Amino acid sequence: MTTDFFARFEAEYLPRIATAIGQLDRRVRLHTLPADAPGRSARLHVTGEVSPDLRRHPFALDITLAWDGLEVQRLFAAGGEARFDGYLAALPGKLRAWQEPRGIDFSSLSQVDAAILIGGLDFER
Repeated sequence: MTTDFFARFEAEYLPRIATAIGQLDRRVRLHTLPADAPGRSARLHVTGEVSPDLRRHPFALDITLAWDGLEVQRLFAAGGEARFDGYLAALPGKLRAWQEPRGIDFSSLSQVDAAILIGGLDFER
């Protein structure tokens, strides 16, 4: 896989994911993290903090989202844009579904672990 896919993902798709997540809750902060190794894509760091008294879980929100490299490459194949549009539409439901199994509470910007990595993500609905 060429790193051009990763640069294009970071420039064209990652900002759209960040915008979609940011529109769900304006209290979260979103930062792009560079790829941590060759053959990997940039990641999205999602953080947020409220008073410890308002948290459901002990730690402030600190999640890193990382996508599977082959999935990133598939975005640039035929039908990739439509696939991505479906993914963006499904993203609010995906975030809700991740909460209980991963110990995350977006409403109180808290989580059970100090930092959570949600990796190997795909672009399915």
